[in-house]
Order: sequence, then structure tokens, then C-alpha cells
Amino acid sequence: MLSYAEFYRRSIEQPEAFWDEQARLIDWHTPYTQVLDYSRAPFTHWYAGGTTNLCHNAVDRHLKDRADQNALIWVSTEVDREVTYTYAQLHTEVQKMAAVLKAQGVGKGDRVLIYMPMIPEAAFAMLACVRIGAIHSVVFGGFASVSLASRIDDAQPKVIVSADAGSRGGKVVPYKGLLDEAINLAQSKPSKVLMVNRGLAEMPMTAGRDEDYALLAAGLAGVAVPCEWVEAAHPSYTLYTSGTTGRPKGVQRDTGGYMVNVAASMKHIFMCNPGETYFSTSDIGWVVGHSYIIYGPLLNGMATIMYEGLPIRPDAGIWWSLVEKYKVTAMFSAPTAVRVLKKQDPAYLSKYDLSSLRALFLSGEPLDEPTAQWISDALKRPIIDNYWQTETGAPVLTIANGVEQKASKFGSPGIPMYGFNVKLFNESTGEELTGANEKGVVAIEGPLPPGFMQTVWRDDARYVNTYWKSIPGRQVYSTFDWGIRDQDGYYFILGRTDDVINVAGHRLGTREIEESISSHAQVAEVAVVGVADQLKGQVAMAFAVLKDPSKAATPNDALKLEGEIMKVVDEQLGAVARPARVRFVTLLPKTRSGKLLRRAIQAVCEGRDPGDLTTIEDPTALQQVKDLVQGS
Repeated sequence: MLSYAEFYRRSIEQPEAFWDEQARLIDWHTPYTQVLDYSRAPFTHWYAGGTTNLCHNAVDRHLKDRADQNALIWVSTEVDREVTYTYAQLHTEVQKMAAVLKAQGVGKGDRVLIYMPMIPEAAFAMLACVRIGAIHSVVFGGFASVSLASRIDDAQPKVIVSADAGSRGGKVVPYKGLLDEAINLAQSKPSKVLMVNRGLAEMPMTAGRDEDYALLAAGLAGVAVPCEWVEAAHPSYTLYTSGTTGRPKGVQRDTGGYMVNVAASMKHIFMCNPGETYFSTSDIGWVVGHSYIIYGPLLNGMATIMYEGLPIRPDAGIWWSLVEKYKVTAMFSAPTAVRVLKKQDPAYLSKYDLSSLRALFLSGEPLDEPTAQWISDALKRPIIDNYWQTETGAPVLTIANGVEQKASKFGSPGIPMYGFNVKLFNESTGEELTGANEKGVVAIEGPLPPGFMQTVWRDDARYVNTYWKSIPGRQVYSTFDWGIRDQDGYYFILGRTDDVINVAGHRLGTREIEESISSHAQVAEVAVVGVADQLKGQVAMAFAVLKDPSKAATPNDALKLEGEIMKVVDEQLGAVARPARVRFVTLLPKTRSGKLLRRAIQAVCEGRDPGDLTTIEDPTALQQVKDLVQGS
């Protein structure tokens, strides 16, 4: 058996041979003629000439041996329901959704935007899209109208699939009004909107555009919809991620390479076998939900749990009860969720039989060592951190215990995964840093492995300029994360180099929040920074200059105005983007050339030394920030 070091080295030095072997994990309709085409670097084309289908590999091919095996297990503690779909039943439901989409004129290459809570129809919609060669774009159900409208305009969907409402903590979150407002704001209007009626909220229908999904599906029950065989490079989906500008980037993923990498990760990283049960607590609106709620487990012939609810409702044992009930072998969650559980009665962690669980995987934001140690002691199971991004599609840094057992180091996500040629570079000079414990920008040399983003949707230039030109003299993919590598080759992630913050696993562009706050009539100027938070990893903190300072002259006035501004953010971007505080200052800290000193503001908020301030225009600006923070 190969050591992991040999396994990794082969993936970097002989990528064609390595990924040719991994490609045997999936079915190909037409064999590929070339494993890797890197002639248009930095664009990477995997499995040229091959045709396949993501839905066939996730559902249809398992019918011969697993028709009666659990495929999708939906658990909602919000509406107290639990429904299990076998592979045969999932196949039936996906065909129904595919028939409905085709009846609305959706075909190969068309976009379908999915704005859904965590319900089975969301999974059916994703699988139905890839079945017929359409490109799905899932938007997290917590996003409000302005954010949703920007994604509608970029994706230009022919059809939108949505529901009357989601639910969180027992509180109904109506979707239809947000969706209608987003469509009104968008320049690109969908021809049809398919609505799933859960009976949770009012669902006003627009005649000629909106359709009740259940009624349409009932009329098309039993209609067979064959899989559309597509080129390996055919886009499977786009998923929007925040950037350093207000306009979100549509990460475009291929079909063949994505399947191969995700299927390989189920074996090499997550140590899973067909017939077992996988439980990812993420949301399908995020990349983890795509790769490890829907596609990864199903590609591997497993049952996957799709959970709607909180980790502490009805009590803090709910997740562990599901591990026991469904004999979960691998569980994937976020450090924020563990920090929430840490505040609950520890008895819940010993109440259930967790003997089936091989490991708990955590990702989404940096995992601090005390949290990792606490959950490790409580579960007595390996706790495996992993680091990746929407852009990468699968883990970049972790431990591949399916290849060779290695120890985790708490505080570190791990070592580079096969196919990822990870290096550290000096941000200013572009020099590669090869020594231990040298701080640099984490970057990946091409060719990038299968399943990595192909490009930014409809914007190749933005892909190249954003990701491949930020490190001087180097054509390497920048993660925009600081990191160090210890003497054993383990990486430690130290935070962002740009203006993206990570709030409980949600990536948010500070510029997007700033634009929203600036739209309030009283705000003249604003700076938003990410500040370390014990529970959420980071929170957004806003400092605003008002057009009329007298509007926040008293503490009551300031509090009232802060509430108004937060409401604007809620309405435009959703509660997920709401800053922890909005504080009012008379001027913002800037250099003499007018550049905002965001890092200095962040340092003051975190109680750190703001560093070299020789270029600051007016030192009293930063003192205002300091006084406000210390006075709170």
C-alpha cells in the first residue's frame, strides 16, 4: 500500500496517470480521449472527449444493486417530519422534477435558480437539473431580495424553483415576498417560477408566471426522462461567492472532473463505503451542501441525511440521536456549531450510541484548538479539520486517513490533499517561502485538480485577474488566505488577505455590506471589518460617518439609527449579513492618499496593536474607534 507521501507525490508529478485511475470511480457514457488538457493555462480541461451525467452516477447506476436502500433521509425538527427516500423513490421524484422542468422549456445549458429551504424538493431540483443538462444555481434561502436579484441577473435563469417559506428556530421565514421583490428588481426575468407549497406562509401567485409544483408534478407522474449525456467540461452548476467587490462571483463547476474528485474524496478523505450513512449539517446553499449533502454521498452509493433545523432543538442531543438511529459513519459540521454545543449540557454527548461514527469532520471557518480538544474529548472520535473554498469544490488541506492514517494537529486543517500543489508566497515580492513557520499567502500551482472551478460564470477575464494575478511574478491561484507551514508540513490558516470575512461559515464581502449600509439616507461613509468572535469565528463591525451627526447625538438616537441601518441590511442582504454593531464616528481612519485603514480598525476592535500608522491622515479618527470599542 502506498504511503500518503507517495500517493500525493504521484498526483502532482504524474497527474494524468493519477486522475485516470480515480476516474474509474464513475461511469462514462463515452470514454475520454485525453485526461488533462492544460494548453490554455490557467484554464484546466479534464477528461476531454468523455461524456457522462451527474444524475446517472448519483442515482440511476445504483438502481441495479441499491434500489431499496436508503438514499435521502430528510429530517426537519422545524416541522417535526422525517421522510426517507430509497434510491428507487429518489429516482422517481427526480424524474418528476425533470419532467416538470422540461415542460417549462428547460433544456441543456439553460439555468435554473433554486431558492429553497432544506426540503427534499431542493435535492430533487438539483438532481433533475443535472439529469437534463441544465445548470443549477442554488441561492442560500437566508439571502434577501437585493442579493437574490443580483444572482438572478448574473445567472439569467429560465426557471426559478422556490417554496412558500423556510423555518428557523420554529419561526417561519417567508420566501415568496422576497422572491417577488427580487424578480421585480432584476433586469433578467425568469419565464416561470415553480413554487413548492409547504403550507407555512402565504404564497401569492403571479398569473402566467408562477406554477404550483405539486400540481404540475402530479400531471407528469410516470413520465420517463432519460439522462442527457454531456461533455465532461459541461457546467454542472454555478454557485455565488462573495468577493472584494460588491458584485458576487459565479463559481462555475464542470461535470466530469467534479464527480471524479468528490467521489475520490469519499474514499480517500472521508473513509466511506457504499451502503453507509453520511450526515453533513450544512445547507445546500453552500458548497459543502453541494458536495457532501447531495453529490458526494450519492455518488458513493450511500444514504445522506438532509437536516432542517438547529443543533439544539428540540435539545442539544438531536444530531447525536440521528447518528445513533441511522448508524452514521461520517459526520461533517462547522466549528461554530460545535461552539454552540459546547455551551449545552455535556450529558447529551454520552446519551447516544455513537459507535458507528468513524470521525467528525469540521470546516467552514478556522477551528480553534480549545474547541477541537473539547469535542475530541467528548466524542472520543477523530476530529478532522479541513480547509477549502467554494472555488475548490473539495478539501485542499486535511488528512487523508483513507490512504494512510495520520494524526490531526488541533489548530491546523492538515496537509495538502492529492492534486493540490499548495505553496506559500510572499505577498509583496512573490518569493516562495520554503522554511518552517514563515507567514505567506496560501496559493496553488496549476494545473488545478479535477472539480476545481472552471472559471467565473460568463467572465473568464475576471477569473484570471482575480485569482491568478495577485502574487507578483507568479501565475498561481491565490486563496487570499494567510498561512504558515510547520516543520511537519501541516498548514495553519491565519485569516484573509482581502476584505472577505467568515461569519459562522458564511463568506461575506465587507464591500457588499458597506454598499448596503451606504444606501441608508443618513449614511455618508462607512467601513466594515471582520472582528474575531468566540462563537462565530468572525462578526462584521461597521463604523459610519453620518451626513448629519446630530441624528446620533444621544445614546437613544444612536441606538434607533443603528436599528434602522441593520434593518436595511436585513432587507437587502439578509440577516446573515447584519453587522454585530453599527457605530457612529465623525471621520474614518484613512491614509493621506485616502485609503481606508481597515486593518488598523480591525486591530483596534480586537485589542491588538494597529501597527505602523505613519501614513494616517488624522490619528484622532482611530482614537474615536478605540474609544467606542473600549466603551462598549
